[in-house]
Parts: sequence; C-alpha cells; structure tokens
Amino acid sequence: MPEVEGAAVPAQSKGSWSSFLKSIASFNGDLSSLTAPAFILSTQSLVEFSAYWTENTSLWIAPTQEPDEAKRALLVMKWLLNTLKQQYCSRSEKLGSEKKPLNPFLGELFLGSWDDEFGKTSLVSEQVSHHPPVTAYTITNEKYRIQLQGYNAQKASFSRTIHVKQIGHALLTLYPPGSDVPETYLITLPALHIESLIYGAPFVELGKFIHIVSSTGYISKIDFAGRGWVSGKKNSFTAQLWKDGHGSEKNPLYTADGQWSDTFTLKQGEGKKAKEIETFSPSNIKLSRINVAPIEEQDVFESRKAWANVARSIEKGDMDATSHFKSRIENAQRALRKKEQEEKREWQRVFFSQADSSHTAEVIFQGLVQKISGLGVNSWEGVAPEKTAGVWRYDEHKAKTATKPFHPEGLIALGENSDGTSAPISRISTNQSGVPS
Repeated sequence: MPEVEGAAVPAQSKGSWSSFLKSIASFNGDLSSLTAPAFILSTQSLVEFSAYWTENTSLWIAPTQEPDEAKRALLVMKWLLNTLKQQYCSRSEKLGSEKKPLNPFLGELFLGSWDDEFGKTSLVSEQVSHHPPVTAYTITNEKYRIQLQGYNAQKASFSRTIHVKQIGHALLTLYPPGSDVPETYLITLPALHIESLIYGAPFVELGKFIHIVSSTGYISKIDFAGRGWVSGKKNSFTAQLWKDGHGSEKNPLYTADGQWSDTFTLKQGEGKKAKEIETFSPSNIKLSRINVAPIEEQDVFESRKAWANVARSIEKGDMDATSHFKSRIENAQRALRKKEQEEKREWQRVFFSQADSSHTAEVIFQGLVQKISGLGVNSWEGVAPEKTAGVWRYDEHKAKTATKPFHPEGLIALGENSDGTSAPISRISTNQSGVPS
C-alpha cells in the first residue's frame, strides 16, 4: 500500500467525507459542481491559479538572456518543469492536502504583480466563460520583453479516482538577446488525477504527457509517471528535447528525469553517454510574492473581494454561512444573465477577446498547432473552441481603456453597501457615484 499524503479526515468530518465520496462515485456530470465538506474546501478561486506560472520569476526570465536558441529551448523546459511544483503540489505541502478550489463566476478577475529585481511582472486573469468554465490570463514583463498568455477549462470525472482533463493551452512569447524577432512556444496542458481520496488527504498527480513546441523548431516532450502500488515514485517524469528535422524523441539533444516536485536532472544527450548538466531542486528557487491591492481598494469583480465572505465562512468551518454567501453570488449571476437575455446583449469581457486569425501571432500559433498534430497527438483539445467558448487572447486595446468599476451593472451582484450590510441582489443598478443603491 502506498504511503498516505497529508492528514487524515478529521473525526468530526468522517461522515460528511464518506457521503461526499459516495456522491462522487454515483455522479455523472461535472464534479466541480459538487460541494465538498468544509475541511477540504479552498478559500482560493481557480482564477488565482494563473499566478503559479511565474512565481519563479528568475527561471521565467532566464531564456531572454540566452543567445543560443537550443539552450533557450532547454531553459524554457526547465522553467516549465519548475512551475509544476507550484501549480500542482504547493497547496498539498502548505495545507496538508489538495483543496477543492472555488469555481469562478463569469467576469471574475484576479489582478496582481510581482515587483522584484527583474522589474515589474503583471498578471491579469479573467473568467471569460461560465458554461463552459474558462479562465484566460496574461503575464507580462516589459523590461525583459516576455509574455505568457493562455486559457484553460477543466472537466472532472470519476473512475476509481477523480480525473481532470485540462482543455486549452499556454503561449510563451520572448525576444532573444539583441533581437527584434520574437520566438513563440506553444505549451500543452497535463491531465490530472487525484490520489489518496479514501484517506481524505487528496493530492494531485500528473498523467500522460505534454509538449512544448517552438517557432524555432525545437520540441520538448515530458512524460509523467506516478507512484504505483508496488514501485515507483510520485511525481516522476522523463523528458526529451530535439529539433524538428535534426533529431527525434529517440535521438534528443537534451533529456531530463526525476521528480518534478522534488529533484530532477538535466542532461545533454541520452542514455549512458548523456552528460549531466545540472541537478535541480524546485524548492531551492526563490519565489516572488504576488502583490494584490487591499480588498477595500479592489473592484467587486476582483476575486478576493468577491469571495471574502465565503472564504471567511470556510475558514470558520461554517457551511451554512458558506452556502448563504455562495448563493448570493450565484443568484446575482442569474440576475445578470437574465438581464442580458432581456436586453439581447452578450457579457462584455474586460481584458480578453476572441483571437483574430489574421494576426501575425495567430498565424504563427496555427503553425505550431500543426506541429502538435504532426507529432501524432490524437484528440488534442488545446484548441477546441466549442469546448472553451472560443480561442481567447489578451486585448491590449481593451486593457488600455479598462477602468473601475469594470462592470457597473454588476456592483450589487457581488458587493456590499458602504455600511457593510449585504447589498440586495434583486436590482442590478448603481447610482452616479458607482455605489450600489
């Protein structure tokens, strides 16, 4: 039997956890809609998860300083491998187990920045669709001329354990030293499955594989393998990097292996003749702390302000209050959708728009998509507009004109009156000062 991660189910929660597991096993829809026991709920919304991509700022910036294109591709792979610990393992280490995140509502925003020795790195994350649920994001450092953007949807199902399919992709754009010609890297997203459910101490394991495909012709493939009942280590992987037309997965320029949550080794070549370049531990990297505006200064559509009452209720273990405040948001969202339907208009996204297929960057992107297809990847859903309500890109024109309140018609939907009392949700209007009336 494999070792148990995290803490066991609290004695007072064993009944609710058992009932929750039974409901999972018999549920046929998207599991994200189920309400888990309080001790397993997160106070953090999925819209915040975009920040995990670049907390390791030094590694993210590193490829912009490397003149050799093959080594740049290797540095991109190294950065990506390092993000996995933050994206899929950090919550288990910090909180004892993986928590069920809050499901973002349409229009929810998470805005922040990292300010460190690398200058300012800005994050914009927005829930651009609710049915299906899709989060779009962009992370930019103008000083080092690098940007990451993308979007993803998640579909959860149960078969012996919880399986999460991630639909969407990430795009990294950077400028090599002294060049005004950008490089683009298309990154696919891993499949997830949740382990240790029966013990009430769930943690994330990655499955199958992902690719990084660059406009310079370099391709990386990362294969994931978890711990089995008899042997193996959790969070294990092997990786290969080669150049299209000058090698293959079986004849790579660089390789890597180890545990993405612990220690891994980068090598030149493969097999017994491989030359070790570096053994690396993600925990040794200095992480940058994201700066977010104080809640009292946030727009009511910003995540931490919108969910503040829910988060406090979860921390107290008060499920009645949690349900009450969640219902306020859900009912307000229904009121907004009804109003849009009556006025025959569509919800306006603040920072993101549908991709313009004629744009140069999108032409390059489509070429990288074709490369993914050429690798024999079947049923890849990195570009599946029907499952993500479109192909989403950061809209710089929108961003320049965006001002608070971002959605005046929705202030009552999520906010509170200035005296701290709950604002009514039956009316969707504001007075001239922008304060709910």
